[in-house]
Amino acid sequence: MEALDSLERGDEQSPLLVKSEPPRYYNDETSSGAYQEPQFQHKPTDWKAPAIILGFECLESMAYNGIGTNLVVYLRTVLNGSNASNAANVATWHGTSYFTPVIGAIIADTYWGNYKTIWISLIVYLLGMILISFSALTLNSSSALCEVHSCQTSSGTKTFLLFFGLYLVSFGSGGVRSALLPFGAQQFNDEKPVDREKKGQFFSWFYVCVIFGAITSSTFIVWIQENIDWALGFGIATLCIMLASGGFLLGRPTYRLQTPIGSPLKSICQVLVASFRKISIEVPTNSNLLYESNYNIAQPKLAHTNEFRFLDKAATIHDSDVEDSDPKSSWKICTVTQVEELKILLRFVPIWTTSIIFTAAFSQMQTTFVQQGKVMDTRIGSFSIPPASLYSFEVITVMAWVLLYNKVLVPTIRCCFSYDLSQLQRMGIGRFLIIIGMATAAYLEKMRLDSAKNGELISIARQLPQYLIIAVAEAFSLITQLEFFYGQAPESMKSMCSAFALLTISLGNYLSSLIITLVTVMTTTEGKPGWIPNDLNEGHLDYYFWSLTGLCTVNFIVYLAFAKNYTLKKVILES
Repeated sequence: MEALDSLERGDEQSPLLVKSEPPRYYNDETSSGAYQEPQFQHKPTDWKAPAIILGFECLESMAYNGIGTNLVVYLRTVLNGSNASNAANVATWHGTSYFTPVIGAIIADTYWGNYKTIWISLIVYLLGMILISFSALTLNSSSALCEVHSCQTSSGTKTFLLFFGLYLVSFGSGGVRSALLPFGAQQFNDEKPVDREKKGQFFSWFYVCVIFGAITSSTFIVWIQENIDWALGFGIATLCIMLASGGFLLGRPTYRLQTPIGSPLKSICQVLVASFRKISIEVPTNSNLLYESNYNIAQPKLAHTNEFRFLDKAATIHDSDVEDSDPKSSWKICTVTQVEELKILLRFVPIWTTSIIFTAAFSQMQTTFVQQGKVMDTRIGSFSIPPASLYSFEVITVMAWVLLYNKVLVPTIRCCFSYDLSQLQRMGIGRFLIIIGMATAAYLEKMRLDSAKNGELISIARQLPQYLIIAVAEAFSLITQLEFFYGQAPESMKSMCSAFALLTISLGNYLSSLIITLVTVMTTTEGKPGWIPNDLNEGHLDYYFWSLTGLCTVNFIVYLAFAKNYTLKKVILES
């Protein structure tokens, strides 16, 4: 991760400084927020364990995307669900899949450790995949679109079996996603410069494995699902998880294992409880009178800031606190560092909320974009392109753009302007581009509807520009967002803040589901087919895309205000 941006402020405070030292780990047993070094089972460092983990990620990415990429089509062609309900269901499922890693991260850090979390999650994951594959065997596996007026809803039992399996996968994949990357990073010794370099290479290869799995599933597996058999396609995805589980088990003797190190959530709760306990106590104007413990001299201290003054009550010394000097009694008094850690999280919230709107629009690639492509001419030359396969184009574009940005654009900007784009600026560009992407999709849908009235089909290749624009928006916004939250966080909260960033993807998918549900309810009155009917030629999906365009525009304006305000915030990291 790159160093934190030096943020300007119009008062006496200094820029944020970053300590360059090995990370320390929160010890949940000491309420003063003490840190401890991780306890490893010592193994010689080589590429055996990381290689197994990278292979695991390739197979896991193929399995998850093999289910999720084409799910909206499966719900329509096999379960005969309506377009609106299918889009809402898929968005909700993806939202849950990105919410569960937050739970998994807390459990892994506090109780089980990464290795045990992965194993237990794999069991749940595999069971869910088996149920999905079994349900596909019992349903009509024809991939042809059903006739709108002759579709019959699938039986409740079979539908329940599918969705039960889907949500088992959601929880299982969430547990794996939360622990696998940190587990891979544990295989390297940060005290050795060579290992630190290897770890950087590991992160790069891990991203490549995620991309490889997504591309493979959105081309090979999706083609099998739509052209041969859905059950076979899901079965291949299930086989991927079986192979990943077997390989992970065989690699057990090569792993370096770390014991759970505790979660900073306890410290956050302590600050809140202590603040409300002292709700009637006045905070001293001199911040030097606030409590800061020297119980652990190795712990980096955070300087006091003036925002969120109510929380300073937790560090205000009362007579009853003096009588109890035990550093473990922090439910009554907390250090300035503990209070400032919570303040850092609160400063994230405005920027964080704008990411939810962004991901709500971004999630259309796996729902309404696929539905739009399904009613277009899917033949390009002599090939028939499954609409969900265009997602692979987006993934490849993201990877290419990241390389282009780092190797070409950044050096060019530095050479011409002696300037680097800050993280906040890059996220702003991403939020602007998502507006263009939604407007492009709306314009294409208007063209498609006009052509459909004349009995003509527009080529699915016309969708490529909107996928291209959203891919660049993802590279600017979502990838930078992970870097931003990780870099701005104190050492004790880096994992949690990274999960905090991923949570926006979950909430964005939930918001997308809610918007689709509200649009359906509001536009299907008085016998009208609504904006997203089963037959899109009778609806106005373009109105839906224009609505998202407007929502993203408002979100962009709000982001500019929040980002400008965020540049006024500063934290000084002290020794």
